[in-house]
Amino acid sequence: MIDSAARVVLIGIGNPFRSDDAVGPAVVRLVRRHLSLPVTCLEETGDGVELLSAWKTAPAAVLVVAVHSGAEPGSIHRFDAHQGKLPAWFSHSSTNTFGVSEAIELARSNSDLPPRLIVFAVEGLNFCPGTELSLEVAEVVSEVGARVLQELRSLTATAPLQA
Repeated sequence: MIDSAARVVLIGIGNPFRSDDAVGPAVVRLVRRHLSLPVTCLEETGDGVELLSAWKTAPAAVLVVAVHSGAEPGSIHRFDAHQGKLPAWFSHSSTNTFGVSEAIELARSNSDLPPRLIVFAVEGLNFCPGTELSLEVAEVVSEVGARVLQELRSLTATAPLQA
C-alpha cells in the first residue's frame, strides 16, 4: 500500500531464496536506510498483478529487478518505460509468467502506467536456490542504490502531489 504522503514508490522485485534474483529487495533495504524523501518502499516477488496494484496510484515509480540478458554479471541497465517497450530479452528474464515486462505493457495498453516509471535491471549470474548474491551482483548493490537515490530525488522534486 502506498503511503498517502508519498508521491513516489520504490519497488524491489525478486525472490530472496534465488540468489541474484534478490538484488531488487537488497537495493530497497539499502536505500531505505538512507532515505529522507516521501517515498514508499516495497518488496515484491515480481508477480505482474502485484506490480499493477503497487504502482496504481503513484505518479512516479522506480523498479529494481534482476535480469539475465547475456550481458556481464553486475551490469546495470536503466529504462524509462515511457521511452518505449523494454527490450525483448526482458520478458524472458522473469521467473514469473506474468512479470515485470508484461505488467508494464498491460499498464501501457490500458493507459495505467504511472506518469513516470523507471526500471533499474541488474544483470545476475546465479539464480539457483540460495540466499547469497553472487560477488558480481553484491559489488554493484551500493552503486545501484546511489543511482536509485538520485532518481528518487529527481522524481520527488518533479512528481505532482496527486496521481
